Amino acid sequence: MQVRRLCLVLALAALPACAGDLRIGRAAVKITPPPGMPMAGYYYVRLNEGVHDDLYAKALVLEKDGAQAAMVALDLVGVPRPIVEAAREAISRTTSLDGAHVMISATHSHTGPEMGSRLRGVDAKTEKLAHDYLAALPGLIAESVRKAAADLQPARVRVALAHEDSVSFIRRYYMKNGTVGWNPGKRNPQIVGPVGTIDPDLPVVVFESAAGRPLAVYVNFACHLDTVGGMQFSADYAYTISRLLGEVKGPDLLTLFTIGTAGNINHIDTSSAEPQKGPAEAERIGAILAADVLKAWRHLEDIDPGTLRTASEIVPLPLAAYRPEEVEKARQIVAAYGKPNASPFLEQVNAFKVLELEERHGKPIEAEVQVITLGDQLAWVGMPGEIFVEHGKALKVASPFPRTIIAELANGSIGYVPDRKAYPQGAYEVVSARMAPGGGERMVEAATRMLIQARQAR
Repeated sequence: MQVRRLCLVLALAALPACAGDLRIGRAAVKITPPPGMPMAGYYYVRLNEGVHDDLYAKALVLEKDGAQAAMVALDLVGVPRPIVEAAREAISRTTSLDGAHVMISATHSHTGPEMGSRLRGVDAKTEKLAHDYLAALPGLIAESVRKAAADLQPARVRVALAHEDSVSFIRRYYMKNGTVGWNPGKRNPQIVGPVGTIDPDLPVVVFESAAGRPLAVYVNFACHLDTVGGMQFSADYAYTISRLLGEVKGPDLLTLFTIGTAGNINHIDTSSAEPQKGPAEAERIGAILAADVLKAWRHLEDIDPGTLRTASEIVPLPLAAYRPEEVEKARQIVAAYGKPNASPFLEQVNAFKVLELEERHGKPIEAEVQVITLGDQLAWVGMPGEIFVEHGKALKVASPFPRTIIAELANGSIGYVPDRKAYPQGAYEVVSARMAPGGGERMVEAATRMLIQARQAR
C-alpha cells in the first residue's frame, strides 16, 4: 500500500527546547449559528427555531519541552476539510502553534448547523446565512486555540478508564429474512441479533494545576449524538456531561468531549419499547456518562508526560463503485431535495453519494490520519469519518500505547467508514460510504505505523 506522507510533525524526535513541565491551556468559544440556519443530521430541510444550549469550539493546547500540539472539539455534525485547512492556516498565522499540529474534530451532534454537503432546498437569504456562518467558522476555531495558548500553565496529567455498556447499541442487525437491517425498530420480532459488539470504553484524561485544581478533562465515548432531535441547537448529551462535571468539579473546568468510533453505534435499545428521543433522553445518557467519569476520578493515575509528539499521514482511499447510468437519476433526486414527495430515503442517500463521486472524476479520497502522543503511555488518534467500531477496537489492540483514544470525524468528514465484512451486508452505512472496501483498514494501518514509530522514538 502506498501512503503519501503529509508530514511527520516533530519528526518523531524531541525538539531541542527548554526542558520543563507539561503546560496546558484551555478555552471555549461560542459557535452557535444565528436563528434560521439550516440544521444538520437528516435528509430533509430543517430550519433552526432556537437554542436549547449553545454550541462551542473547545480547545486544549499542550506544551512540553518546547513542542506544542492542540485538540479542538466542535459541537457540530462534522467539519469539512476546507474548514479544517482554513482554521489551521489562521492558527499558524495568529498563534505560536503550527496549525498542522492541531487535531480538529466534531462531536457529531445532529442538532447543529448544516455544514454544506446538503445545503439545498432553501431560499437565497437562508443560503447566504449559512455560507456566511461557514465562512466565519475557521476564525472562531482559531480564536479558541489562540485563547487556549494564552492560558498556558503548569499541569500534571492523570488518566483512568471507565466502562459503560448500558447506553450504546450496535444499530445493524441480522434479520430473519437473511438481510442486515439498520435501525430496524423497537421490539421488531424479525430481529435475530446485532452485527457485532459495542466499545464500552470511556477514557478519562484529567489535567490538574500544580495545586491540584482540575483544569480540563478529556472524555471520549463511542455513541452517535442523535438523541435530542427537534429544531433547536444543542450539543446533545455532551452538553449534559460538561454541565454536570462543571457543577461538581468547578465552573472553570473545561470538559472536552470527542466521539469514539461510533459509525455503527447509537443509543437505541431495540429490546425496549420505551421512547428514546428528546432532551430528556440526552440528559439521561449524559448523566450516566458524567457519573461514570466521576466514579473513575477516584481511580486516576498519574502518568509521566515524557515527550510530546505529533504525526500525520494522508491516506489515499479508492472510491466506491457506481454505474454511469446512475448519475442522471441521482441529479433528478437531488434536484427534488426538500420538496414534497421526495424519493425514498436510501435512494436519496445513494444519489448524494453518486454525485459526489462523479465530481471527483476518479480522484481518491485523501484522508488525514493524525496521532498525538504524550510520553509512552498516552496517545490520541484522529480519523476523518464515521468509523465503524471494529476499526477502533482493532487499532486499540494494535497500539503500543496502553491508553489509546480515538476521535472520529477529525480533520475532515469523509462519510461512513465500514469494515470489509460490512460491504456485502449492505444497509444504510454501506449505501452511503464514499470509499471502496478496505479504506478503513488502510487508515488503521497508517495509525498503527505512526503509533509504533512514536513509541520507539527516543
